[in-house]
Amino acid sequence: MPDVPPSNTADRLVACWPAARPFVVIGAACIVAGGIVAALSRPTDFDLGPWLAAFLVLVGGVAQVALGGGQAWLAMRPPTHRRIAIEVATWNVGLAVTIVGSLAAVPVVTTLGGIAVLCALALFLDSVGRTGSTSRSAIARKLYTAVTAIVLVSTPIGLALAWIRHG
Repeated sequence: MPDVPPSNTADRLVACWPAARPFVVIGAACIVAGGIVAALSRPTDFDLGPWLAAFLVLVGGVAQVALGGGQAWLAMRPPTHRRIAIEVATWNVGLAVTIVGSLAAVPVVTTLGGIAVLCALALFLDSVGRTGSTSRSAIARKLYTAVTAIVLVSTPIGLALAWIRHG
């Protein structure tokens, strides 16, 4: 991918879009799915519905959009198509495995999903760190770091809760 033009914000957004698109599209779908799960949880007495809705919205949606979009925005040179495909697959397989493990009450499976999410997080951090950043991105970098830290801290907490509940 070409270097991202640092001078014009509109040009920069257009140039960043291909690197952010899969994360934004899948993240938006997760947010909609989370809303549907939330709406159906109470009428169907789906006990894990509130957890699943929150997980889909916050981790599948908000975090994915923030990490994938932030990576595209912060990098001087967005990651390759191959790198993006690996990140998208690792993140979303991790989410799917986490969901399956949680719904099936099998904490070992949930843990495997959490490990995949942490691997994807490492890929995001490596990609942003390796490619440098724009000089105008101090606030964006702080937000990116905050989202990363939240996911990094919440993953082992969630895994501990899965083991306590089902282990």
